[in-house]
Amino acid sequence: MSEFYLRELSRDDIKVINKWRNDRGIISSLGAPFRYISEEVDSAWMESYLSSRSNCVRLAICEMESSKIVGAVYLLSIDWVVRDCEFAIWIGERDFQGRGIGTFATYKALEHAFLDLNLNRVYLAVIKNNERAIAVYKKSGFTVEGVQRQAVFKEGVYSDVVQMSILASEFKALE
Repeated sequence: MSEFYLRELSRDDIKVINKWRNDRGIISSLGAPFRYISEEVDSAWMESYLSSRSNCVRLAICEMESSKIVGAVYLLSIDWVVRDCEFAIWIGERDFQGRGIGTFATYKALEHAFLDLNLNRVYLAVIKNNERAIAVYKKSGFTVEGVQRQAVFKEGVYSDVVQMSILASEFKALE
């Protein structure tokens, strides 16, 4: 998967991120509810991130050949005492979904979390019916910790949320 790379999100990515966040089909598989979001709101979101980078890592997933951003992967709410963080990922360009890019970006983000940032645990929450994402997470070494019943409301339906995590020792054993 050397045809892709990660880099930090920048202000230049706002237009693309905003397009994805206003695409109901893309948002439907994520935990957050769909909301219409203006570029101004996303600009403020980016400024907030840039002013608080010490507890978050937000990376663009880019195609090597064109440098086009096709998705994003995040390490959020980093706790430097407990040494853990929340993981999130999305492939916003539909033509790039289902091509193994999520697996590549998940591995690279975990590598950064454990080998560069010295974190001990990375956790996530995923909607139970997002079977493709759950398969990627299990393949990447995440373990199911539990299920929150009817924890999200999306498209008129309550859905369960699966809690998963991976420890540094488990990631290193995969290498």
